[in-house]
Amino acid sequence: MLPAEWEPQRFVQLTWPHADTDWAPYLESAQECFLNIAREITRREPLLVVTPVPEETEEQLRKGGVDMSQVVIEECPTNDTWARDHAFICTREPDSIGGSTDEYVEGGGNIILHDFTFNGWGMKFAANLDNQINRTLYDDDIFADNDILDLWDAAYQNNRDKTLEGGSIESDGKGTILTTSECLLSVNRNIFEDKSSFKRWFQDDFGASRVLWLDYGFLVGDDTDSHIDTLARFCPNDTIVYVKCNDPDDIHYEGLKQMEEQLKGFGTVEGKPFRLLALPLPAPILESDFPDAIPEAGDQRLPATYANFLVINGAVLYPTYNQPENDQKAAEVLQEAFPDREIVGIDCRVLIRQHGSLHCVTMQYPR
Repeated sequence: MLPAEWEPQRFVQLTWPHADTDWAPYLESAQECFLNIAREITRREPLLVVTPVPEETEEQLRKGGVDMSQVVIEECPTNDTWARDHAFICTREPDSIGGSTDEYVEGGGNIILHDFTFNGWGMKFAANLDNQINRTLYDDDIFADNDILDLWDAAYQNNRDKTLEGGSIESDGKGTILTTSECLLSVNRNIFEDKSSFKRWFQDDFGASRVLWLDYGFLVGDDTDSHIDTLARFCPNDTIVYVKCNDPDDIHYEGLKQMEEQLKGFGTVEGKPFRLLALPLPAPILESDFPDAIPEAGDQRLPATYANFLVINGAVLYPTYNQPENDQKAAEVLQEAFPDREIVGIDCRVLIRQHGSLHCVTMQYPR
């Protein structure tokens, strides 16, 4: 079964920004944002940091006040930093592991580390190094031989015959997957005849009993073909939070309105309507708003969204965009969705300059 994100976690993975990534023009700002995320994570659970420059990264973490007793650093070449999409996707104790004859499982235990192909969101960007991170982590026994991470009973499953990014799927922990047709049905990832093919796949690999498809909604500047974690997210107690646009003149208005109507038509496993909570759409943020703007980007609108939050043990980390009214409204909505967790805002304006946000740069691993 694919756990819900709010279930107990063992640790979170970050893949660190460095000088050979697209973060180079504003690397210091990007690393500061990652440090802010790392500090909040290590206050509550361990952190795995993947980096090609371990000594340099360790120094940054120490100087940044991160609790190093909670950190494991793994040296590995990387193209970029989007751990949500290149890291393992974990399931817990499936009844069976089906799928193609190309799949195999190594080890044993109640956590399965699914290693899917990552092809740079449909071959848009280089991903040759990021696509090898998972196998390197497993071959180096980083999970089994480390008391901090302590996933000694995890098993590896080869899913490399399929392309899948963690940001493209949401699980309620009860057998339902929420996703978007724009992303999963794009031919630059997988070639399937129809949605029913994906249902069979998710049944085999994730133990899913059903798939809910959103056919509407997008963000300008998004490179992922509408990842679900930019638009709508499962929360406890049969709740879905989603992005809502209230400005009829905004380019997102019609698509997000259609998405909202589709969400209203979805039901829980028990056949009841979901409780829907609307997150505000941030006011437009342009690349040209930044003092060190890249000239060739012009007035490109960046894909800011409050739906790109991370649930960790005891807290929800959510992106803020220096928009006090919207930032506060998003915090209030998330507090309603997660009444028993601390809601912590982290300035993620630098992350959207590379067209992602807080959830995109992290990946949680379940207990």
